[in-house]
Amino acid sequence: MLQQGHTQPWAERIPMPAADAMSAEQRAAAQALIDGPRKAVFGPFLPLLQSPVLMDRIGSTGEYLRFDSQIDARVRELVTCVVARHTGNQFEWAMHAPAAVKAGVSAEAIEALRLGRRAAPLADDEQLAVDLALELLLQHGISEPTWRAADARFGTRTVVELSALIGYFTMVCWVMNVAHTPVKAAEGQTGLVPFPL
Repeated sequence: MLQQGHTQPWAERIPMPAADAMSAEQRAAAQALIDGPRKAVFGPFLPLLQSPVLMDRIGSTGEYLRFDSQIDARVRELVTCVVARHTGNQFEWAMHAPAAVKAGVSAEAIEALRLGRRAAPLADDEQLAVDLALELLLQHGISEPTWRAADARFGTRTVVELSALIGYFTMVCWVMNVAHTPVKAAEGQTGLVPFPL
């Protein structure tokens, strides 16, 4: 099992509550996830179930960003991997690294990112999205040249949605890192190489 959250000793802090221990609000929120495109309660929704209204609102935001936004699947999955790498979140990495490759991002770029290296080779739009994501994560904003390039390439609406996607995945990664939400990697899948602390 891959671990996330950098504190030791490591143990899951906020597991899924037993069905008979859930409030009516928790049961309704869990059922809404099961009935929606996610089909289950997993990942960030395990700790978020502690606050059903928050879980519902965060879930709706993520559902839009993942399934309905203007962001191309390659770019969306690659940027999600950048956020997972930045936050050291094994769950989102395990979910989105294979999805990025399936969407058309080079496997070599994803492996380089997993190892903490510069992602390469990348298509021009992928590189621009990575540059935007890293600037936003590291500088809490983006430079004028990055803004102009991203706005010209993606359009204003997509830049806004891409920025929101970065914020959304940073938030859910932090929630899981705090909760020590466990993740089981797929057969043969390796997790992020931790950054030295």
